[in-house]
Amino acid sequence: MQYTGLNELRQKFLDYFEKQGHLKMPSFPLIPRGDNSLLLINSGMAPLKPYFSGEAVPPRRRVTTCQKCIRTPDIESVGKTSRHGTFFEMLGNFSFGDYFKREAIAFAWEFVTKELEIPESLLYVSVYLEDDEAHDIWKNEMGVDESHIVRLGKADNFWEIGAGPCGPCSEIYFDRGEKYGCGKPDCAVGCDCDRYVEFWNLVFTQFYNDGNDNYTPLKQKNIDTGMGLERLACIMQGVGSLFEVDTIKNILDYTAKLVGSSYRENDKTDVSLRIITDHIRSTTMMICDGVMPSNEGRGYVLRRLLRRAARHGKLLGIEDAFLCKICDVVIDESKSAYPELEDKRDFIKKVIQIEEESFSRTVDSGMTMLNRIIEKHRETGSLVFSGDDAFKLNDTYGFPVDLTTEILEEHGLTLDRARFDELMGQQKERARKAQAALGDFGWESVELDLDKNIKTEFVGYDTLECEANILAIISGNEVVSVAIKGDSVSVLLDRTAMYAESGGQLADTGSIETTDGIIEISDVKKLKDGKILHFGSVISGSVACDSKAAVKVDEKRRSAVRRAHSSTHLLHKALRNVLGTHVEQAGSLVGPDSFRFDFTHFAALTDEELSEVERQVNEKILAGMNVNISEMPVDEARKLGAMALFGEKYGETVRVVRMGDFSIELCGGTHLDNTAKAGLFKIISEASIAAGVRRIEAVCGFEILNKIERDIKLIMEAAEAVKTSPKDLLPKINSALSEIKALKQENAKLKEHEAKSRAAGLLGSAADIGGIKVVTSGYRDTEPDTLRAMGEELCRIEQNAVVVFSAENDGKLVFTANCGKNAISRGIKAGDLVREVSKIAGGGGGGRPDSAMAGGKDISKAGAALGFVYEYVKNITG
Repeated sequence: MQYTGLNELRQKFLDYFEKQGHLKMPSFPLIPRGDNSLLLINSGMAPLKPYFSGEAVPPRRRVTTCQKCIRTPDIESVGKTSRHGTFFEMLGNFSFGDYFKREAIAFAWEFVTKELEIPESLLYVSVYLEDDEAHDIWKNEMGVDESHIVRLGKADNFWEIGAGPCGPCSEIYFDRGEKYGCGKPDCAVGCDCDRYVEFWNLVFTQFYNDGNDNYTPLKQKNIDTGMGLERLACIMQGVGSLFEVDTIKNILDYTAKLVGSSYRENDKTDVSLRIITDHIRSTTMMICDGVMPSNEGRGYVLRRLLRRAARHGKLLGIEDAFLCKICDVVIDESKSAYPELEDKRDFIKKVIQIEEESFSRTVDSGMTMLNRIIEKHRETGSLVFSGDDAFKLNDTYGFPVDLTTEILEEHGLTLDRARFDELMGQQKERARKAQAALGDFGWESVELDLDKNIKTEFVGYDTLECEANILAIISGNEVVSVAIKGDSVSVLLDRTAMYAESGGQLADTGSIETTDGIIEISDVKKLKDGKILHFGSVISGSVACDSKAAVKVDEKRRSAVRRAHSSTHLLHKALRNVLGTHVEQAGSLVGPDSFRFDFTHFAALTDEELSEVERQVNEKILAGMNVNISEMPVDEARKLGAMALFGEKYGETVRVVRMGDFSIELCGGTHLDNTAKAGLFKIISEASIAAGVRRIEAVCGFEILNKIERDIKLIMEAAEAVKTSPKDLLPKINSALSEIKALKQENAKLKEHEAKSRAAGLLGSAADIGGIKVVTSGYRDTEPDTLRAMGEELCRIEQNAVVVFSAENDGKLVFTANCGKNAISRGIKAGDLVREVSKIAGGGGGGRPDSAMAGGKDISKAGAALGFVYEYVKNITG
């Protein structure tokens, strides 16, 4: 057991499992991809969940990673002890239905005892109480003494989270020695003391829990293992905490040097040094992966860590920004594993510096007030800090309450948190009411002196033109009395015929005209308080507030949107008829004669299903069904079977749109009065947009004509390109394809003949290494299939042959390897060989023992890679 650095340990682990056929994948970003259940990645398995659940296909059934992780539930304990940390790296090997217990245990034991050379006498393993299989593998196959195997119950050695896949686990422990123990006679694995350290957990996912503790075996059994890199480094370096591990200690020592101190000289100083060291590791990695400081979510976690570290710097006497300096050490220590740190060095440092300087301004003013209040508490003997004072610190000085709490603890005080939370709640309610009174003008950064009860009356269901009064004009982020030609404006009217974007339907366009000017309207939005804003530009004259105006909707565009919106209702019903009543609308975007429609469904639609949906929609269009629209109580509408948009909130009175006896839905949009006016309907595409959600894009009305014109033009151009008429285009294409196929076959035969001819000549130059005939050669502009055929022919002629070729095609490098039967029997396998060869050129690949292929990135290393073949064969043959 030799001292091993953290970076070397990481590489040893990944290299070992790569040799065992695992795909080495880079660490996933700390921001979860498509997983809203996590704020930040907190385990090695977390980003691989889609592979375990079957939602995604893994790139290989064996995978190994070193995953960056963040955990912050016990952030208050970080620094106070030397055991806690927010950032860590998790080593893991995973099997998605490939190997199971026997191989997982064998890999772990070999890595620990052979690669790391940890004495077996210092290792213990635990198994689940009822897992006889794992117990027997450890004892009978790995040779672990019975006294070093411990059976533990479900709480310790069975992994499950409610309903879903689960299974027993087995853990490997390291015995640190009696001096770390509790001294109790029964001290053993599972004891709460520090003697036995669990460092590797092997999870055997083999059951499915139905949620009621009924377990059934899984058809595909998986392996999920996790080993903390820092904890392993503690063992291999013989140190007592993660802060003494080489790379982390370098960060801590640099921090101590900044303050003119040393670790282990003063307990209070040590706490601050540990906090700074841990938090700067976390924040550097978070910013590198795209997290930015903010007041919510993962951004708040980042901000809290940065500010906590900055505050402890001040406690150590550092007045200027310093975290951005320590960040350099973090990057230098980790960039070999995470080169993106170097690429983003300047950006990471800048973000940290800006946040540090911002907090410095906050903390200086806040600390003065906080210290003054703490002094008053000392004078009065009160041990409870007022929630009102904490609120004032937060509200007036921007002083974070969690920082207040931490400082109070250092002075032996507690915060009246209930009162603080009450005041924060009141503030949020005041803000909510203020926003409600303002309508939604807050996002315009404009405060309007208007009666909050004013509403804009919408009359556009019945007319496309109306008279209105201009109540307000906004231009250049301020309320103005007059807007002139060229000004971009937002206009508030007392009534309008223009439909505001809502329910997926795009807004109307048109014009607002007064006696003195014209505003061309490009968008309309409805605010929460009922006011409707019209966005556009003054294209003629001038427009004044308090003027009377004529509102005119673009009739052609409105009609096109109506056609599309009515078509979505027909599509929705047709989908439910064809696929089932589980189909529900999950969103839509309705524009002029085109739309997209999102709906719940578990699989792609077949061609037959798509055709049937189209047929039903067009049948109902051509049937010329009347569209009846009425308002009624929501309960009455539901009794009629009206479909509602999932998750949408409706008032007591709703608008019901009925299309004959085919479709009935709740809808506030604009529609045709007869389905025949939709013209025709055509699905353009169908695809998945999320798990269980599909999207159809379709056209109707004049867009159908546009599509027909585009398709005809394409057919005419294609026919002209192959010198035939449109009616003879398909036979012409089929004839050309047959000719191409015949030419390819003829070409393949010629290449095969050429390969065999060239192969025979290459054997004469083969090197004899221990009876193995080694042939290597490099080519330009030669297809991999030709190289493979040459290699296969050589191995057919000479079964002791090992053949490796390289080829450069269009700036890309490829290697092929072939091994004869005798060469394979002596342990030389093409897949392993080409993988090692391609690594020299910065690539990778693999394949079967007799034939394999790999790519390379550095073409200049092709010669060196081929030269390595002779060394590789020599090492194996001895």
